[in-house]
Amino acid sequence: HPMAPENRTSVSDFVLRGLTNSVELQTTLFVIFLFFYIINLVGNISIMVITIKDRSLHSPMYFFLWNLSFLDICFSSVAVPKMLSDFLALKKTISFAGCISQIHFFHFLGSTEVMLLSVMSYDRYVAIGNPLRYSNIMDKHCCVNLALASWVTGYFHSLLHTVMTAKLPFCGSNLVNHFFCDIKPVLKLACIDTSLNLKLLVRVTGALATTTLLLTLLSYIFIGRFLIKIRTAEGRKRAFSTCSAHLTVVFLLYGTAIFTYIRPSSQDSLEQDKAAAVLFTVITPALNPVIYTLRNKDMKKAIQR
Repeated sequence: HPMAPENRTSVSDFVLRGLTNSVELQTTLFVIFLFFYIINLVGNISIMVITIKDRSLHSPMYFFLWNLSFLDICFSSVAVPKMLSDFLALKKTISFAGCISQIHFFHFLGSTEVMLLSVMSYDRYVAIGNPLRYSNIMDKHCCVNLALASWVTGYFHSLLHTVMTAKLPFCGSNLVNHFFCDIKPVLKLACIDTSLNLKLLVRVTGALATTTLLLTLLSYIFIGRFLIKIRTAEGRKRAFSTCSAHLTVVFLLYGTAIFTYIRPSSQDSLEQDKAAAVLFTVITPALNPVIYTLRNKDMKKAIQR
């Protein structure tokens, strides 16, 4: 039934259930996740500094990698510092505004990242398919526009979900079954029917994830055709080595994102979503710099220099 505007949000803060109630396990997880977060910060900041300092890395591929590293730091920082502090706190509370902010920035940065990964696959396609025209096609203007389009699309995609969630009345339980404010567990606490919100989540986020994944895979199908035409095994290996790191990151991120947001919501699925969220908020952002530096000769040489 329609509620009076002044009574729409009687919940002023939320309590986060977290990953576990075991004090011993919380201490162990604090140490493990802090370790991954430090690797994330050190690794991604190192990539950002090296790509700016080393002139040999002033190319489109490393411009997009700089954006990816910046995104990884911000994306992980939306949920991980709060989760770390909650491991040491007795009551894991977050304000209503803080909860809505987490939802917004989590989806803003997450959707920007999947867009950027698509852009990076297109960059690899142009580099391998049109090496002589590469610098003309992927000029500074084009790179900035592609990166900007990823950020702007991510922002408006997130804004839709944020506004739709913030307008809901919350007047009952305030216990969020997660370690941060994600849309699905927060929607379960609303006083009214949230089927429209869930449909938008599945269809809009699903369409964004599926479209960008298909575009990424399409780029790699064309890259595969070009690789077959390369006569020497060494030439094929060198061409594919620039793509292998990117492909690894794509499968890590898309696998967990599709698993989390395109399935119907249930109590069991929310528990599985927590595990998936640990993967893409804690582990993947820390692995990205390792993957990109270990599989990239130019980056290794730049680090040595």
